Amino acid sequence: MIGMTAAPRRWLARLCATAGLLVTVVALLIAPAGPASAHAVLVSSSPAASAVLPSGPAEVVLTFSESVRKVPDKIRVIAPDGSRADRGEPTFGGTVVTIPVDPAGERGTYLVSYRVISADSHPVSGAFTYSVGAPSPPPVDTGDDSRADPVVGAAVKIAKYLGYVGLVLLVGPALVLGALWPRRLSRRGPARLAWAGLGLVALSTLADLWLQVPYTAGGGLFDVTGAGLSSVLGSTFGAAHLVRLGLLAAAAFLLRPLLAGPVGRADGIILTVLGVAALLTWPLAGHPAASPAPAVSVVVDAVHLGSMAVWLGGLLMLAAFLLRRADERELTAILPIWSRWAAVAVSALLLAGTVQALIEVATPDALVNTTYGQLLLAKIGLFVLVIAVAAYSRQLVRRRVAAQRPVPVRRAVWVELAVTAVVLGLSATLVQTPPARTAADVAGPEAGYFTTTLDSPLLNIQVELDPAERGNNSMHLYAYTKDNRPQPVVEWRATAALPSAGIEPIDIPLLPLTDNHATGEINLPASGDWQLRLTARTSDIDQATVTATVPIR
Repeated sequence: MIGMTAAPRRWLARLCATAGLLVTVVALLIAPAGPASAHAVLVSSSPAASAVLPSGPAEVVLTFSESVRKVPDKIRVIAPDGSRADRGEPTFGGTVVTIPVDPAGERGTYLVSYRVISADSHPVSGAFTYSVGAPSPPPVDTGDDSRADPVVGAAVKIAKYLGYVGLVLLVGPALVLGALWPRRLSRRGPARLAWAGLGLVALSTLADLWLQVPYTAGGGLFDVTGAGLSSVLGSTFGAAHLVRLGLLAAAAFLLRPLLAGPVGRADGIILTVLGVAALLTWPLAGHPAASPAPAVSVVVDAVHLGSMAVWLGGLLMLAAFLLRRADERELTAILPIWSRWAAVAVSALLLAGTVQALIEVATPDALVNTTYGQLLLAKIGLFVLVIAVAAYSRQLVRRRVAAQRPVPVRRAVWVELAVTAVVLGLSATLVQTPPARTAADVAGPEAGYFTTTLDSPLLNIQVELDPAERGNNSMHLYAYTKDNRPQPVVEWRATAALPSAGIEPIDIPLLPLTDNHATGEINLPASGDWQLRLTARTSDIDQATVTATVPIR
């Protein structure tokens, strides 16, 4: 290798990079496909929650709103005496999970607890009870705690933040060195920055894979088992991260000559293709891949992420190197070009962010009344501030005074970078926050009042909860036929649960007022997104079950 000439070395780099790209394409083709929704909820079960059966069932069937994946040993059926009533491994078939149980179990109340992985890689958990013969005091699940350690949740956000920072550090030097860097200036500083960025992205990717095990299965930072790691690597999330690592390795072959000096057009094109492919791995491992329009969301999120990396990476190169080292003649040539690039990147960022927000938020109420929407509003506010500072810098460039007085431009650039560092932190939090579109549609002009209409193939149920706050709440349920006429209901059942706080389903006593109207009172002890599960039985054989998520403040 020491005696290898430049031409064979460059040919070998291209060959390795191309091979890495081909491996990536194959991996993407064989990776498991993700369904087009996010954050699964339990829509029905057999036996139904709180049901009293004459004899024990041979299996418990859970039906979710979307396909879910298994978390090892996190689906349990606990008998009245506290022992395990489930037998063997549960079977996963799309949205349906079948748990074999011992039909000859004792009489009393059984507890079913579950934790599964939703389509966007986030865990979903809950519990309910049913009884055989007659109800008894519910048993306690003495198994491992299914909730992730708060340290793990914080570490996941930090790892994602480091990945974004690494992407900025990598893209900025590669872009500027490839197109704008003066030949007379040393490349050592930008090269070190780019390698640091590559290392951060690789470290973040490995940390994501490691942390996903305790995040989905529960436990602390080091509660990682071989089975758990194998499950993560076999998922879409794992495939996307492995592909990213392969692309980083392939790109490193071409990055080295770029950081050392100018490269040919072919090398630049291959490096660009590798970069675009790597950008796609972020949305493929998160919310966009499970949105109502996954193809659009993945592309839009990749554009959003790429525009951010180009803009912030270029700003960093200006502030740290070019505005300090380049002379007036060089800045006169560089700054107008960069100004146009920045304008394009910001325009793409705004357009992609708007489309992304419309998909993930869906309604104005969700923008204001959900955690995701509120974080997005904060991000928009900071982004407006950054745009104002960028407009000031652009005016200096247009008036051709930036090259003569680079200090004001450098200060403005540092302000942009400082604010956008906070924006990146909000972005890292957003990708771990349930999208606003998964919250129930909240209507009505009164604050502290929830109402929505839930559809089922059999009937529609209108739900009203007042005041939708912690403490005592009044609930009213109305049943209507599909053509909006009153639907008589023989029996109503309702439960409320807050899985994020470990609160299992609470039965809501309901009093029928008319054939299609029932009311009840419930005390909600904590704030959060409560899950309501409502069942209306219209005959001996016909019943409908619907679910809603109610934000309680």
